[in-house]
Amino acid sequence: MKKLYYTSFFYAILGLLAGVAYREITKHSDFTGQTVLVALHTHILVLGFLFFTVALILAKLFQVHEAKSFGAWYIVYNLGLMISIAAMAVRGMLQINGTDISFLPHIAGLGHTILAAGIIWLLLLLRKRIQ
Repeated sequence: MKKLYYTSFFYAILGLLAGVAYREITKHSDFTGQTVLVALHTHILVLGFLFFTVALILAKLFQVHEAKSFGAWYIVYNLGLMISIAAMAVRGMLQINGTDISFLPHIAGLGHTILAAGIIWLLLLLRKRIQ
C-alpha cells in the first residue's frame, strides 16, 4: 500500500509542477494560442494523483493490492499514464514553438487506451475481491 501512496504523492507533485510550468512557459514565450499543455496539469492530477488515491482506498478496504496480477496492473497503468503525459508535454511544447508532429496525438491516444485497459483491469481485480 505504501507504493500506492508514494505513487499518488509523485503524481500530485508532478501535476502541480505541470500547472506552474504551463503558466510560466506560456508567459515567458508570450504565447496566447491553444496548446495541449493546458490539459496536462488536469490529466496528471486526475489520472495520477486522484486515481492512485482511490486505488489506495480500495487497497485498504478490499485488499485489492493482494491480487495476483496487481503488480502487472500497476506497471501497465503507469506505462499508459507516462506515455500520455510525455506525448502531451512534447506536443504542447512544440505548439508553443509554432510546430507540431502529426503522430503525437496517436501516441497520446495509445497511452489513453492503455489507461482505459488499466481502469477496466482494476475494476476486474476489485470484483474478485468483493465477491
